[in-house]
Amino acid sequence: MQKIKSLMSRQGLKSPQESMADMSPVENFRTPSKEELRELREQSIDPQAEQELIESIEEVYYSSDSFDMVQYELGKLPPDLHLQELEEYRDKLKRQQAAVSKKVADLILEKQPSYVKELERVTSLQTNLQLAAVICTNARRQLSFAKEGFTEASLGLLANQRRRHLLTGLLKSLRTIKTLQRTDVRLSEMLEEEDYPGAIQLCLECQKAASTFRHYSCISELNSKLQDTLEQIEEQLDVALSKTCKHFDVSHYTKVQLAYTLLGKTQTAMDQLHMHFTQAIHNTVFQVVLGYVELCAGTADTKFQKMQYKDLCTHITPDSYIPCLTDLCKALWEVMLSYYRTMQWHEEHDKEETADAGGGGAGAEGCEESTVGRSYVKKKLEHGLSRIWQDVQLKVKAYLLGTDMSNFKYDDFIVVLDVVSRLMQVGEEFCGSKSEVLQESIKRQSVNYFKTYHRIRLEELRMFLENETWELCPVKSNFSIAQLHEFGFMGQCRSPSVSPSRQPALSGPVELSLFQQYVQGGNPFEMQIDNKEEDTEDVLASNGYESDELEKNVYQDYDSDSDVAEELKQDYVDEQTGDGPAKSVSKETLRSRKKSDYNLNRANAPILTNTTLNVIRLVGKYIQMMNILKPIAFDVIHCVSQLFDYYLYAVYTFFGRNDMRTSCPSTPPPGGQPGAKQPPWYESSGLGLISSRLRTTLNRIQESLIDVEAGGENAGAHGSTEDRKEKVPSPHLSQLVVLTAGGTLYGMAERVVATESLVFLAEQFELLQPHLDTMMPPAKKPFLQQFYSQTVSTASELRKPTYWIVAAKAIDYEQMLMLMAGVKWDIKEIMSQHNVYVDVLLKEFEQFNKRLGDVSRQVRIPLPVSNVLWEHCIRLANRTLVEGYANVKKCSNEGRALMQLDFQQFLMKLEKLTDLRPIPDKEFVETYIKAYYLTENDMEQFIKNHREYSMKQLTNLVNVCLGSHINKKARQKLLAAIDDLDRPKR
Repeated sequence: MQKIKSLMSRQGLKSPQESMADMSPVENFRTPSKEELRELREQSIDPQAEQELIESIEEVYYSSDSFDMVQYELGKLPPDLHLQELEEYRDKLKRQQAAVSKKVADLILEKQPSYVKELERVTSLQTNLQLAAVICTNARRQLSFAKEGFTEASLGLLANQRRRHLLTGLLKSLRTIKTLQRTDVRLSEMLEEEDYPGAIQLCLECQKAASTFRHYSCISELNSKLQDTLEQIEEQLDVALSKTCKHFDVSHYTKVQLAYTLLGKTQTAMDQLHMHFTQAIHNTVFQVVLGYVELCAGTADTKFQKMQYKDLCTHITPDSYIPCLTDLCKALWEVMLSYYRTMQWHEEHDKEETADAGGGGAGAEGCEESTVGRSYVKKKLEHGLSRIWQDVQLKVKAYLLGTDMSNFKYDDFIVVLDVVSRLMQVGEEFCGSKSEVLQESIKRQSVNYFKTYHRIRLEELRMFLENETWELCPVKSNFSIAQLHEFGFMGQCRSPSVSPSRQPALSGPVELSLFQQYVQGGNPFEMQIDNKEEDTEDVLASNGYESDELEKNVYQDYDSDSDVAEELKQDYVDEQTGDGPAKSVSKETLRSRKKSDYNLNRANAPILTNTTLNVIRLVGKYIQMMNILKPIAFDVIHCVSQLFDYYLYAVYTFFGRNDMRTSCPSTPPPGGQPGAKQPPWYESSGLGLISSRLRTTLNRIQESLIDVEAGGENAGAHGSTEDRKEKVPSPHLSQLVVLTAGGTLYGMAERVVATESLVFLAEQFELLQPHLDTMMPPAKKPFLQQFYSQTVSTASELRKPTYWIVAAKAIDYEQMLMLMAGVKWDIKEIMSQHNVYVDVLLKEFEQFNKRLGDVSRQVRIPLPVSNVLWEHCIRLANRTLVEGYANVKKCSNEGRALMQLDFQQFLMKLEKLTDLRPIPDKEFVETYIKAYYLTENDMEQFIKNHREYSMKQLTNLVNVCLGSHINKKARQKLLAAIDDLDRPKR
């Protein structure tokens, strides 16, 4: 197309567009004339040739519309021009141009109908547009008239009315916004008044109103401020919730719960509440301990505040330990009481909500949601009980183990056990816990304390025993251990888990729990140190008498039974036989007993020493500790048994070690103990002063409790140092106690006080057995039974070896043997007068009886003691008689009759001096005398059956009978039989 344009420009022709532009509008739409079209068709005859001409046109002519044909063709001209070539080339171009023009003309003619049709449409459109322009002009003119006549007048009024309505609404909104902006002042006032539900209600309403006016730009800031205020309310609400952990107030807690309900965060509140209780426990105990630590240190050093609670507990001094523990428990009680009251509040609240829901209030969906919420809160509270108690236990455990209590005073340690025991009772009522953590910690401290305490008490007991002068401690006749404040628990009917020393004065048909008692106020730990000085004891008699009247009554109406207590009547039988009380005691028997009982100037008060009283008090303290802390009950009872063991061993060592030189060679006699001038027949006398049971008990005590190395002779030879720590050196009798003076009947008064105080101690242990049995773990009860059967019950058996030395030295048996040796027994006639030695012996007994009466003016001699003494003396006298008869070289039948006469005289006079029946060893003498008349066969049987006689006595019996009715052959046979009896002993 560009080529055509260039050719046309060369030839002075214009392009069709330019031609059209030059034409008038009418000319532009003129179609070519038929002549022109025809002329164009006739220019080319052969279409194929025409097509070849068009195809021969160079491609460059079609490249673009801006192609400059003239320039292109001129550029193609060679440097040397030839006219003929130029003309030929020009003709070629003309032919090409003509072919192209013809082709264009054919195309124009072909599209002529369409062109005409389209031209007509354009003309019609032009006409329509001119008509529309006229219509618009008229419409604008009419609108201008309407505006002037209607809009500015009538519609202007409506527009003003609408604007007024909008402005009125805006004014109302502005006033509401102004009120919202002033709400923060009212919210602050309500928070100060702790009206949390009202504040939240107001804040939520403000937020709802603010959302209505959120299209105002100022509201976005107000909405943010209200949100901050709501968060501030929640923070203050959390603080208010935390206050209920220490001091629960129903109205305050009700407000807080209602506020959380409005917020829809009741479950969150419950989670927060448990966190606050945990924090309250920690803060409370820390502040209590910190206060005491700073008070004791005398400075408010910040280093204490930075310490961990466990480390802080180690800085508590012993003086402030108990007050701090008490305050600690008081504070923890307040926290647990608040939790208890919180649970009470929710239980009552749940009942009210359930009742309201049953009345048909809310819908089914809301009721179900409320039930789920209540169930969650209930489970959370129940689960929190054990959690809170566990926290309390851990805090108290850290405090208990933070101080070494081994050197505490006993009363102080009992107070500690008392407080912890009460705390464990609180825990049991709080959540049913057995307080294993507290039990384990207090057990550790108790075992540690008790080992040290018991060791010190044993050393003190040794010191008391070594300084004891064994004088009578005057007490009232009605004295019992229940009168000692250490045994105050004996009169109380109470649970072992509660402190024995203090019991709340509570009476009523139903026993209330601690939480029920103190729910309205008070504290169960406030009574712990109040009654430390309780009832003063009044157990001592004045100057040995309870009153002058009683002293008078001792001598008056001596035959009356009224001044003898029933238990003492019973004791006469118990102590004498070791069996149960007699079924009946006649008045005559009692009168005879009273005559034998050397009670001429003392009431029938128990015989005991200051040391005995101290041991009894110590036992009471041990049992107090055992009552409070059952896990160490066996350790305590074992130590209680050691107290008795050591006392028994001391009494034996001081007063009873007479016949043990052969039985216990490892035990040397204590210093100052007199060696009895024993008759030569003593070892074979078979008196059985110490039973096998008592001997076994003494050996056990010596092996397990007595440190035999303390003397230093063979240190390190028996056991390790660790074992020796558990033992105590053997006690030594005080030098003030003299047992060698005959004027005092060889320390008779001291011996009576010693043995009878031991018997009294054993009786008190018997009274305590049922109580100890209930405290003893089942697996350890055989130990307790063995202790009572093998140790406590042997106390009265110690009388025999104790009074043996008195009986052996009070009467001169050697003199009697010498007098008997001077008697002629081979007389030929029967004598009617007894021998002098009988009178001498009886005079010795009368003197002994008088001296015994003198001793009774210092100390009452109980019937069992006098019986043992008389039994020993009579046995020794009878065996001395047998020994004297065995020394006879020659004896006739008349001499044997004289022996019987002497012995009958002795018995007759002796029965007037003593009420002891039957006379001990009476048959021992009579049988020996009568054996003189036995035949050979009977004598042999006699020797086999009567082994209680010594070899010498039997041999003498055979020798004396020789010649009268026994020949030499029979003598040899009988001596051989005697030798056979002695052979097993060798």
